[in-house]
Amino acid sequence: MIDLRFLRENPDVVRASQRARGEDPSLVDALLEADAARRAAVATADNLRAEQKALGKKVGKASQDERPALLQLGQELSAKVKEAEAAETAADADLDAAQRALSNVVQEGAPAGGEDDYVVLETVGTPREFDFEPKDHLDLGESLGVIDMERGAKVSGSRFYFLTGNGALLQLALLQLAAQKAVANGFTMMIPPVLVRPEIMQGTGFLGQHAAEVYHLEDDDLYLVGTSEVPLAGYHSGEILDLSEGPKRYAGWSSCFRREAGSYGKDTRGIIRVHQFDKVEMFVYTTPDQADAEHQRLLAWEREMLAAIEVPYRVIDVAAGDLGSSAARKFDCEAWVPTQETYRELTSTSNCTTFQARRLNVRYRDENGKPQIAATLNGTLATTRWIVALLENHQQADGSVRVPTALVPFVGTDVLAPR
Repeated sequence: MIDLRFLRENPDVVRASQRARGEDPSLVDALLEADAARRAAVATADNLRAEQKALGKKVGKASQDERPALLQLGQELSAKVKEAEAAETAADADLDAAQRALSNVVQEGAPAGGEDDYVVLETVGTPREFDFEPKDHLDLGESLGVIDMERGAKVSGSRFYFLTGNGALLQLALLQLAAQKAVANGFTMMIPPVLVRPEIMQGTGFLGQHAAEVYHLEDDDLYLVGTSEVPLAGYHSGEILDLSEGPKRYAGWSSCFRREAGSYGKDTRGIIRVHQFDKVEMFVYTTPDQADAEHQRLLAWEREMLAAIEVPYRVIDVAAGDLGSSAARKFDCEAWVPTQETYRELTSTSNCTTFQARRLNVRYRDENGKPQIAATLNGTLATTRWIVALLENHQQADGSVRVPTALVPFVGTDVLAPR
């Protein structure tokens, strides 16, 4: 949720952010009204409680003749206090709902618009020119015996799959390389729970616009995570962190689950858009003044991983309407997919500023020892989808696929040959 003090001082900035996202700017006014109503309710309740306390002292000093009237007044005042406290509780709930309805304030410099309004910041490498007809990743995966969609559908339904033989090793290689790079850069490796409580899922912002994509286990009231960002964001909920020596960096290795609601007809072939996949996700807690610099570091580490798998890619500045409610700024790295003749997202890194930490009550102490809201950031280091770009870009005329040098020690071979 956004900072109410910032909202009061900069309502036009927040309205402009809402418009850039393609969202309703009137929600800003609704929140301002809820904030004013809540402050008025608190003031009324505080005044009545103070009056009640003062009356209590009078009763203690009153004469026998004065006492009955004061006690009667006390009863009337007690009823008013209860009524004011009920109004305060209702105003708190209204304020919370209005605050949760607003997305994070878009960072200055982010493009306005929707999914297609991104800005390309850099293109790295040149798409390969084939002297043979390239196969797509699923044809390659089936001929190499590394992807089995048919049996995945038989066992679990559409958009599920098996990674078999070298396919399983290839995914483990990507994730293991990501883990090694994360640790080398000061991250603590984590294998988090993939089921979380509602307050943790809500706190990270995934029960807003993206609620339809989240799997919910009703009997247990738990949610399957679509990224380890969620449990890692909840890891320090309700805590005051020591950030005096720099950011706290975690890298979560987990399976992830997404319903992909509303995506029917999109990327139904192969493993580009599936219901379950594995991922290594970076997650950082830092001070707000260090968040932008940390965002650039996360992007640099993602680029190191892309360089390691030797594929052409580009970096885009994601438009405001495609950010997701928690992010103030997001950069995607998209790899070239030869058979689609386009770039597809492999990594994403978001600066969520204080939006998630405020919901989850994650704080740090400033130089004066005063608790302040922390900032959070996240970024992908490797995921199952990378296999798509790897297979297609490194395929050879005989149907084999070259394994990038950095992955050979984990896979155990430098070439995947057709069965």
